[in-house]
Amino acid sequence: MAKAAKDLRVTQPSISKAITDLEAALGVRLLDRSTQGVEATRYGHALLACGAAVFDELKQGIRKIEFLSDPTVGELRIGCLESLSATLLPALLLRFAEEHPRVAVQVDDLTAPALDFSGIRDRKYDCVLVRLNPPPAANYFLEDLKVERLFDDRLVIAAGHQSRWKGRRKVDLGELCDEPWIFTPPGTWGSECVAQAFRDRHLKVPSPSLVSLSIILRARLLAAGPYLTVFADSVMQLNAARYGLAVLPINLPNKPWPVVIVCLKNRTVSPLVDRFIACGREVANTLLASSPGRRRASR
Repeated sequence: MAKAAKDLRVTQPSISKAITDLEAALGVRLLDRSTQGVEATRYGHALLACGAAVFDELKQGIRKIEFLSDPTVGELRIGCLESLSATLLPALLLRFAEEHPRVAVQVDDLTAPALDFSGIRDRKYDCVLVRLNPPPAANYFLEDLKVERLFDDRLVIAAGHQSRWKGRRKVDLGELCDEPWIFTPPGTWGSECVAQAFRDRHLKVPSPSLVSLSIILRARLLAAGPYLTVFADSVMQLNAARYGLAVLPINLPNKPWPVVIVCLKNRTVSPLVDRFIACGREVANTLLASSPGRRRASR
């Protein structure tokens, strides 16, 4: 109570009276009091959750008014997977900055295995740029989210310029069982796809020499050594020349792997978010135009 009073710059009795008045109005106890302090009850947690939504809506409304008064300024908070930070996001941000150079953009990295959209639901981010893992790897619910599909990606097997497999016109998957592989963590679509490819051929699934999600780490190791890994086709399209990588001529059991921008439904959205999504569509169309083998996802 004392800390709350200090943060709000009011007296401690004022805080206590406000809580007491709320409890009287709602007819439930919001806090459990003890000699160790106070702790929110389940009613208190419910009030906190809706209170966060109310204050977020107020903040979004203020941001919209600020945008209407001066469209050149504002802020945008984005969550993004590293694989998209290394591919699609730079071009998207450059396109967005051409129109809104004074808008401050904050980008946080998201981790694929723990992708649960909590950052969107907690209103930490205005939107997130992610890949939706196909079932059964997917383990999330989207009913309360607005999903803008940009395009469907696919997985390919990649090798570095020092690899003995680079430049081969024909490679059989069985030849790669004992090669040094870099896998993504268990449960991610990359590792599941590779394992399924070997199982479909009744082959032994390789034991990885390294497990990592990092695009840059895997690309640099492929460039310097004999490793193999799987990348999204978009990753290879934008990074193969930089690191001297090549796609091996092997078809994986790919399912559509949507690249999407996700927002929270029924939330006041800043016009900057709408423009960011529009820039995403424009960049995705440019990317697809230079890669005839990949098709745009239906909206």
